[in-house]
Amino acid sequence: MIDNFGRDINYFRVSVTDRCNLRCLYCMPRVGVPKKRHEDILSLELIYKICQSAVALGIKKIRLTGGEPLIRKNIVRLVRDLAGLKRFGLRELTMTTNAVLLAQYASELKAAGLDRVNISLDSLREEKFTDITGRAGAMREAQAGLRAALEAGLSPVKVNVVLIGGVNEDEIEDFVNLTREEGVEVRFIELMPLGEAGAWEKARFIPNTEVLRRVPRLVPIAGRRGGMVARLYRLPEAAGTVGLISPLSSHFCAECNRIRLTPDGKLKPCLHSAEELDFRAYGENRLSEFLSDGIRRKPDRHMMRDSNFVPVARKMHEIGG
Repeated sequence: MIDNFGRDINYFRVSVTDRCNLRCLYCMPRVGVPKKRHEDILSLELIYKICQSAVALGIKKIRLTGGEPLIRKNIVRLVRDLAGLKRFGLRELTMTTNAVLLAQYASELKAAGLDRVNISLDSLREEKFTDITGRAGAMREAQAGLRAALEAGLSPVKVNVVLIGGVNEDEIEDFVNLTREEGVEVRFIELMPLGEAGAWEKARFIPNTEVLRRVPRLVPIAGRRGGMVARLYRLPEAAGTVGLISPLSSHFCAECNRIRLTPDGKLKPCLHSAEELDFRAYGENRLSEFLSDGIRRKPDRHMMRDSNFVPVARKMHEIGG
């Protein structure tokens, strides 16, 4: 469906839970979050119906997110059901995960119809990974999940790294070197002033130009497909690629082709806007109207760099990133 600014909105990010088995610094409070009532979270059946309506409106790609989607009960069943929408125009079904549980689910997810995964991995050093996530031993589990995803064919696997000044920028070269032998795309993502990071000092927010400064051997890959937010680079003769996602220093709003559904049924036309449409104000019989209204209300750009920008009240784990 075309929005008011001529963008083809064909990508639907669906958060199936606000719960997570990690407590990453920029995403979730270390003390955890209050558990929502069962009736406040969309059922898997309702998530499927909303996605079905979205595909009928022209959505071509669905990404399941969280929190951590693999902790949602019966997530494989949802993947199998959503994969059936490929008969009606869905082209790609993907998932973003921290990979802690992925080793046990990768083959099953692939068999159910999941095409590929993005894995959030903000450090390759165990002690630092524990500091970032608040969970000892999780890095080994995440790395096992990454290997399982590659073996299962959930490819191309993308590794998402949120750059945090004073925390992990000293690992930029280590992450880039992952692409030498493995056919993965390591994507460096600029930290955004949302949720837990909303009040962090400016030194924490470093631009992606730091990646190019530290690894000048990276060569840009010409061209960028519509809707792709990453600028791609490659080390000479490397098997994989490096992507730079720069929502702050070089926003890509004119190319943004996505809308988001939160686990409690709110449709977000823009990740960085406080505006939300509540599914419950529409009901199951008006799903097309619910989605169409969200697409039409998508702004032309985010306001994060404006002096009067007010950070979104929701935490990242509630939105799905």
